Amino acid sequence: MYVITGITGKVGGATARKLLSEHQPVRAVMRDIGKAAYWRAQGCEIAIADMDNAPQLTEAFKGATGVFILPPPEFDPAPGFPEARKVIAAVSSAIKAAMPEKAVCLSTIGAQVVQTNLLTQRTLMEKELAALSVPVTFLRPGWFMENAALDIDAARDRGVIQSYLQPLDKAVPMIATADIGRVAAMVLQQSWSGRRVVELEGPRRVSPNDIAKAFADILGRPVVAKAVPRASWESLFRAQGAQNPLPRIQMLDGFNDEWITFEGKTTDRFFGEVEIDTVLRGMLLEDA
Repeated sequence: MYVITGITGKVGGATARKLLSEHQPVRAVMRDIGKAAYWRAQGCEIAIADMDNAPQLTEAFKGATGVFILPPPEFDPAPGFPEARKVIAAVSSAIKAAMPEKAVCLSTIGAQVVQTNLLTQRTLMEKELAALSVPVTFLRPGWFMENAALDIDAARDRGVIQSYLQPLDKAVPMIATADIGRVAAMVLQQSWSGRRVVELEGPRRVSPNDIAKAFADILGRPVVAKAVPRASWESLFRAQGAQNPLPRIQMLDGFNDEWITFEGKTTDRFFGEVEIDTVLRGMLLEDA
């Protein structure tokens, strides 16, 4: 039995669908019973659990051949990342109690760095789960291509996308959530011992200019990328409702200054198949 947390999201859903397509048993973990009908119809068992509730997660993880851990994203964390720490403690406790055969955890590019930033939440998760006796693989994907969903309205209506990734012609590792799910399902069915790191990126690296060009090609009209001035980030994020924008700013600095990068060395590397234009085209169709 493969237990998938975060199944109602893009990565968790892609992982589960890949496993189901290969006739593997899947237990879908979700917190909203209202979303259970779809996954039950796909052939899944259903487990209701919050990611910060250790007893609920323990029940969900019992008897698992493998568990896929997808920590919920926190884009405006309080200082010290208390939200992430609560989830980490619950997940760790549940794995210790349920003792699944193995675990695969969605982490991030740059999880190995020591500088504090928004991705430190995944660094903390890796540190805790790596100490468990259960074999664990950390998937470290690059920037999600689906982050470009935030640019759809501006690209379609004004022909401009605002970029925090800079300079605009610098390509960075990006990957589609479909590719992450495919690799997650594959790794869950493998055997290994101890701690393992798998780095993921798409078939080619992508710059903000590449994203603008892809939008232009799909929409059939000019689209350009414009850099958002670094000095304006804090005020912009606070205007959007952020209470603690510093971790996000530090993360963007890490990508732009290239200290958030893949670790390399002894890690495994997988390259996806899905191109940026395929992702954008799909999102534009969904948004139509």
